[in-house]
Amino acid sequence: MLHAEGLLFDSDGVLVDSDSSVEEAWSAWARHWDLDPDEVVAQVHGTPSRRTVARLIAEPHREEALAMVDRLELESADAVRALPGAVELLATLVPGTWSVVTSGTGPLARARLRAAGIPLPEVLVTADDVTRGKPDPEPYRTAAGRLGRAPGVCLVFEDAAPGVAAARAAGVRHVVGVIRRDLEVDAYVPDLRSVTVDGRTVRLSD
Repeated sequence: MLHAEGLLFDSDGVLVDSDSSVEEAWSAWARHWDLDPDEVVAQVHGTPSRRTVARLIAEPHREEALAMVDRLELESADAVRALPGAVELLATLVPGTWSVVTSGTGPLARARLRAAGIPLPEVLVTADDVTRGKPDPEPYRTAAGRLGRAPGVCLVFEDAAPGVAAARAAGVRHVVGVIRRDLEVDAYVPDLRSVTVDGRTVRLSD
């Protein structure tokens, strides 16, 4: 049983299953740029597309490559589905007490949430809203601030190491790992069916 005044959810891997969409888009992108699709897909989760592209593509082609992968991801967004428990949990939360914090762009984040049947939160922080994405603390600090809360009273749900690092650096009270058991988190749940919220009390179960 944990306590928090604000709940900050990563999107991909926590609220929505975008694995097939990500693999399809980034594999096609990698083949276009003569890169190994398996190596590319292995490093994209949890970080903004602009950071991944900057690592792999040199100027003057970087902007073209970024625009291409953003388009491919949007085109495959309809394949995204809600992860177990996500829709049900969010329906129980008081508006203005929770946020989605994602490394995706604004259009991509909204398209994936809509495809999954997840309501758009009052506070949605995307790669378009920050200068530095995860693992920098800026995304989670921004989300907490927009909820009118200090990071130290917030709880984060994450499934990726860059996101956990971002949450820790932001100074949040708790970090809960979802699905993955290999993250350095305060608690773990297999999915959001194991989470119930009553006011400021967050109950977790296996």
